[in-house]
Amino acid sequence: MRWLFLAFLIISAAEIAVLVWAGNLIGPWWVFIIILLTGFFGVSLAKKEGLETWKRAQYSMQYGQVPTQEILDGISILIGGVFLFSPGFITDIVGFILVLPQTRKYFKLLLGKLIKKMIDNNTIIINRKW
Repeated sequence: MRWLFLAFLIISAAEIAVLVWAGNLIGPWWVFIIILLTGFFGVSLAKKEGLETWKRAQYSMQYGQVPTQEILDGISILIGGVFLFSPGFITDIVGFILVLPQTRKYFKLLLGKLIKKMIDNNTIIINRKW
């Protein structure tokens, strides 16, 4: 839990530094406008991608398939949407990487490996009682 607190602290400090630097470079009003636009377009894109993923998951379940890729997509889109909703350039870049399908596939590979490792280490326990 300490690493999470440290990560939030470092990311917040880096965001403030980048915002101040960009404000000095292009002006504070342009930074403000860019933050609003990236937030608006980012959340709209996350909503669109999330709905498409939801439809694909429903389609998979209708045909008796487990929607594993859609679940990983949904997790990625949710995390990306949260990053896009928070103001700042660093979090916006990470958010777009997680929301756009072309770049999301790399994060999904990492997330899949992490979940598999957690299952192998019994950190995540799958209970199959049918």
